[in-house]
Amino acid sequence: MSTRDKSIWILIVFILSGIVVGGLLGELAGKSGSLWWLAYGQEFGLTEPLTLDLSVIKLSFSLLIKLNISSIIGMIVAIIIYRKCI
Repeated sequence: MSTRDKSIWILIVFILSGIVVGGLLGELAGKSGSLWWLAYGQEFGLTEPLTLDLSVIKLSFSLLIKLNISSIIGMIVAIIIYRKCI
């Protein structure tokens, strides 16, 4: 695995962690009165899970993505930190 491939995976990890941390902070900040706008966002995906019943095993697939302003800010901060470190 080349160095470039490793840095792409590191970037993906940075972005995902920025989205998760930003989303959590947005949910916490949304409960306060003055920072409600950080929790403003949209969710999309499969709300009803797809079920595959093979009589021996039953599989359910579902994907729901919830983006809010705070998670977008977290993603931008993660990219900035990545560019300064690498």
